[in-house]
Amino acid sequence: MSFFNKIIVAIVRLMPKAVVGIFSRKYIAGESLEEAVQLVKNLNSKGIYVTMDVLGESIGDKEEAIDAKEKCLEVLETINKNNLKANLSLKPTQMGLNLDENFAYEQIEQIVQKAKEINNFIRLDMEDSPYTDKTFNLLKRLRKEFDNVGVVIQAKLKRTYDDVIELNKIETNYRLCKGIYIEPVNISYRDKQMIRDHYLKILEAILKNGNYVGIATHDEYLIEKAYQMIKTLNIPKDKFEFQMLLGVREDLRDKINSEGYKIRIYVPFGKDWYAYSVRRLQENPQIAGHVFRNIFSFK
Repeated sequence: MSFFNKIIVAIVRLMPKAVVGIFSRKYIAGESLEEAVQLVKNLNSKGIYVTMDVLGESIGDKEEAIDAKEKCLEVLETINKNNLKANLSLKPTQMGLNLDENFAYEQIEQIVQKAKEINNFIRLDMEDSPYTDKTFNLLKRLRKEFDNVGVVIQAKLKRTYDDVIELNKIETNYRLCKGIYIEPVNISYRDKQMIRDHYLKILEAILKNGNYVGIATHDEYLIEKAYQMIKTLNIPKDKFEFQMLLGVREDLRDKINSEGYKIRIYVPFGKDWYAYSVRRLQENPQIAGHVFRNIFSFK
């Protein structure tokens, strides 16, 4: 981490909400579903796909989880009504996983069922390590009935390659990312190149098994290596896509799109934007540095 980024991470906690709002404006679609829809339509017009996310996680009670579920159902209805090229990502703790696993399953099952009815797809986001097994358990239960649900996996965790070998057996649809959560050193890689190497090892295991994967990264090194792997293994274009966060490396996003590869942008929105923004800035200092440079024109 550069000294510049370390300084940014250190002061994020001290920033007033209004200031964080300035920084996050480019990276969040707004507070309302209507704002998000307009942004999705704009991306779709460029041939770019989207996964929408109603911000919020680790809710405090079941009423909050039920409210979050209803918002997700509304998003699916809106996607269908507006013919958007979009699917939905959700955090299991937002559905009550931190309260009751069976309750969370029932919540998510309703969402996946709704998505199935309208020919859409649900992605289970991966959170920090206390929820890894619980999230995989949800996925396995859902996959017994539904084929329109997938999961996020993190190359940063040492266990992930072994998880993929098992999850490949149920034809899992993946989003493969590096991982942003700060985890104990005994279960996670810290070295940049070790994370990259693990990422590529996992990607190869997924592609060779014929599973679908969202290659989620802003790392040009990984993207170039993914290009090479796809060519070497002769992987058809309907077995993968590239994925990025809203507002990050738009130049690279457009390059991938112009080269004829499918790309999907993660579009978060909602009233809980502040907590999301602070966490993103703290846990991913590269993004924080990118934001500051954009605002103050540092080159």
